[in-house]
Amino acid sequence: MSRVLTMWRTTTGLPLVGASLGARTFSALFARQAPYFATIRPRFTEIGPNRAALVIPKRKRVHNHLGTVHAIALCNGLEAAMGALAEATVPADKRWIPKGMDVSYTAKATSDITCVAETDPEQWTGLPDEGADLPVRVRGTRDDGTVVIEGVIRLWVSPRRRD
Repeated sequence: MSRVLTMWRTTTGLPLVGASLGARTFSALFARQAPYFATIRPRFTEIGPNRAALVIPKRKRVHNHLGTVHAIALCNGLEAAMGALAEATVPADKRWIPKGMDVSYTAKATSDITCVAETDPEQWTGLPDEGADLPVRVRGTRDDGTVVIEGVIRLWVSPRRRD
């Protein structure tokens, strides 16, 4: 099991802490690994193979000139969700790196935004030794269920170096 998935299951499964406080603890620890993620204060709600979700709280520090969640904050949330999914899913003999992101902004982000990243299990099997592109579907939704951003983050998945 990956380090990220182990940390998620440990922090959210502590009986004295509870799942909610455990998820907040995990979110803070995750953001420390890639400090730019801390700018959006992600609150992870789900992490597992092939799916991860988090919430970006709508607050002044992530607003644009319209008072909605800024487009780059949305992309930051999508990338954080994708990173958690990739860490929880990538085979032990492989590594990954983001290669590109294609997104469409489909509505104003006027509430907290739930960012979701998803793959299909078969995408991770039979990866060639020379490396391969792997698309991760991403989307962000408002509290009312309206999709405000959607797209694909492309990963480059290759064999882990043996140094």
